[in-house]
Amino acid sequence: MVETKINNLIEIISKLRDPNFGCEWTKIQNSESLLPFLKEEVEEVAEAIEKKDFQNLKDELGDLLLQIVLHSHISDENNKFSFEEVVDNLCEKLIRRHPYVFNEKRPHTIEDQRKAYFRIKDLEKTK
Repeated sequence: MVETKINNLIEIISKLRDPNFGCEWTKIQNSESLLPFLKEEVEEVAEAIEKKDFQNLKDELGDLLLQIVLHSHISDENNKFSFEEVVDNLCEKLIRRHPYVFNEKRPHTIEDQRKAYFRIKDLEKTK
């Protein structure tokens, strides 16, 4: 069900970006022109969390997701990467950075996981 809803969102973005029939404002946007909106949405998500305003948080997370899908769509149009690649990359990273959960499957402390997470993250940066 979630997959269907994500696919629906991706299709809506495709229609908004359609060169012939899309939204004129959305069609001309690029990652640079959208950057202020991305920053604004991150700030609004943080504010909703700080205020414990969960109804607003739901709306703001949707706006942030729009930014993620839109930036991914623009990158796909420019043959850089797709939304699917963003999701695949994230899934691989989460599994890689949480070995106690996905590979070793053994009890661990928060400190064990924190150390492993940052050790793995540091190794990734050197590659």
